Amino acid sequence: MPMPYQIDAARALEIKTDQLSIINQFSSSLLQLDTLDELFEYVTTHVVNRLGFVDCVIYLADRDTDTLNQVASMGIAHARDKYQAERKIIRFSEGITGAVASTGKAVIIDDVTKDSRYIADNRPAQSELCVPLIYKEQVLGVIDCEHPVKNYFTNAHLEILTTVAHLLSAKINQVNTVNNLQQTVEQLNNAQKLENSLLQIANLTYKASDLDTFFEALHNIINSLLPADNFFIALYDKQVDILDLVYIVEEGIQSHAHKKISKEQLKDTASYYLLKSDRVLLLNQSQYQQHINTGNFKLIGRLSESWLGVPFKTNERISGVIVVQSYDKNLQYNEHDSALLTYVSRQISMAIDRQLARQELEHKALHDELTGLANRSLLIERIKHAILRLSRAKKSTSHALLYLDFDRFKSINDALGHEVGDHFLIKICELIKNTVRNTDTFARLGGDEFAIFMENITHKNQVSEALKRIQTALSKPLNVDGHLLQASTSIGIAYSDSIDDKAYILLQQADAAMYEAKSTGRGQVKFFNNTMRKKLKTHADIENDLQHGIEHNEFELYFQPIFTINSSEVIGFEALVRWHHPKKGFVPPNDFIPIAETTGQIINLDLHLLDLAAQHISKWHKQGHRFLKVTVNVSSRHFASLDFVAQIHSIYNKYQLPLGSLCLEITESGLIENLELATHIIEGLSPLKVKLCLDDFGTGYSALGYLHQLPIHILKIDKSFIDHLQDSTNPLVEAILSLAQSLQLEVVAEGIETQEQLAILKLTACNYGQGYLKSKPVTASQAIKLINKPL
Repeated sequence: MPMPYQIDAARALEIKTDQLSIINQFSSSLLQLDTLDELFEYVTTHVVNRLGFVDCVIYLADRDTDTLNQVASMGIAHARDKYQAERKIIRFSEGITGAVASTGKAVIIDDVTKDSRYIADNRPAQSELCVPLIYKEQVLGVIDCEHPVKNYFTNAHLEILTTVAHLLSAKINQVNTVNNLQQTVEQLNNAQKLENSLLQIANLTYKASDLDTFFEALHNIINSLLPADNFFIALYDKQVDILDLVYIVEEGIQSHAHKKISKEQLKDTASYYLLKSDRVLLLNQSQYQQHINTGNFKLIGRLSESWLGVPFKTNERISGVIVVQSYDKNLQYNEHDSALLTYVSRQISMAIDRQLARQELEHKALHDELTGLANRSLLIERIKHAILRLSRAKKSTSHALLYLDFDRFKSINDALGHEVGDHFLIKICELIKNTVRNTDTFARLGGDEFAIFMENITHKNQVSEALKRIQTALSKPLNVDGHLLQASTSIGIAYSDSIDDKAYILLQQADAAMYEAKSTGRGQVKFFNNTMRKKLKTHADIENDLQHGIEHNEFELYFQPIFTINSSEVIGFEALVRWHHPKKGFVPPNDFIPIAETTGQIINLDLHLLDLAAQHISKWHKQGHRFLKVTVNVSSRHFASLDFVAQIHSIYNKYQLPLGSLCLEITESGLIENLELATHIIEGLSPLKVKLCLDDFGTGYSALGYLHQLPIHILKIDKSFIDHLQDSTNPLVEAILSLAQSLQLEVVAEGIETQEQLAILKLTACNYGQGYLKSKPVTASQAIKLINKPL
């Protein structure tokens, strides 16, 4: 009688032999199975059934939606053909099956009633075995087996089903690869037919200079792929609700006139229906008539035998349609034509989008964003071309450039805000735009400066009439955001009558005339003349000579002492620049500082002067003179870049200056324009104890709302206030001193020229003074002698 363990061993061997038989037979069958359906049927009807399972479902994973989709199933024998699992789609987050797909790990559930993840089918089970289909670490699907008896599934079941799953996964991958290859071959064959055309479209997309040329060449390509003797492309603009037929071919003949379908007609067209339905429409004559009968659109023109339309979208604003029509009973478009035109339409969509984007970029590059007017670049180009055309014009023909600057615009901006200022500009531009001729170019040059370029002037009266129209247009007050504002403009005018003229010079001349007009009052007009020409020449010479002057040390610092009001002790100097030009001699600062500001050369000039001042401070310090501060005027341009912090630190380090010995002076408006950045810059200079002095206080913005925010240490009272100190203090001086005291600022009174003025200031809280009473600006060697000179 055999022992029990011998029976168990024999049974185990029998099971193992049966498993190997199943696996061997399955492996052999895989060679003959070519489709997924055959594979799944074999697994469910032969392999799993031989294992004694009663329910089995195979799911494939869809990674795009993270779901399992049922592809095959097997139930109890008498109902196997009819059996389908109740849940045909299971999310990765659902049930035991979803959990196996998510983790990629097989599970045996002895009692599903104790597992909260179990989802009951239309025939609930008691136990479950679920194995993932995995190929190269990617879950392809799941084999899910259930049984109505608890504790049914064993490790032996798990082992063989895992092996089956492994073989099945490899075969699934092989079949998918073959299918993909077959699809790829098919796609390549189809693509080869389109290759030449698509290459032509691609080349066309990048080479076409305008949309009209592009559409014409595009139609020729499409016509080689399918009959397109009646063809049109229409663009729909959502903002204006108008359909623009931008390219039309009728009976093989191109119509060069664009047709626009208005809002009233648009809703009745097949094209609008095509846009609204957003799907390809392939219609024969009866189908087209049926759409007409049901009211989807109306018949416009004659009824076609075959109609094929494809919608497309180029961007958020523009969509469109491509339509081919046949009026020949023997020519009917088919699904192949539909697929072809759909594919080509995608290329067309991208091409049109690029063309429109290019046009928009070109328009933005050549037009002002706020007003939509031409910008400086476009204006200069048009002036250049117009000057060239003078060679073919009559001798009396000239061009005129009107340079406009709107009066008081800055004040409106400051008082009412930039939004009101922008709206004011837009309204003025609309008024002036209505006064210019179609051939004129109205351009915005920047800020409140504009230009009108009048071509082909044959009589000066034409300019006079234009000026009258502008003045009349601006004569009435404008209501801007509830504010009644009066517009006026200062105008400078320059003429061009020779092909040797230059556009930029004409612009300079008109600009110079405008500044002359502005200097004489509001609403004035000035024509460029020889006096202005000489000024421009001087300006150009100085601009050319400035850099040479810096490089050849033509600039010298003069020093005016700053002293205490009560004791007249010199505590420092203000450094003032003098230019000793090798040919022109002494050039006053007022002649070159504004030019340096305009051209940007002020940056290099200031840094040169700061370096000169540092040299003198270092020299005086080494000679043993007592500590003195030197204040240097700098442009507000420095307060638009943090580079200035590094530059000042470099100067201090280069000359080993005592902390706080080099100070900066700036105008009020310069700080307000860059308030936040200026604050950061002054904070960056604080380790050097650099003090910031606000020059000419009371003559600029004098915006008390800003004053407490300005990162300053010293206020300078302008000379114009000190001039009025005679018998008593000036109320404005008292107000400035009181304000400075409340903000804990030091005060320097500029332009003290008499003992009487000094005596009055001694009765006030003014800290320091500066002026001819102590000394005019002198050279460095003379300045050091003034340290102990009494008043």
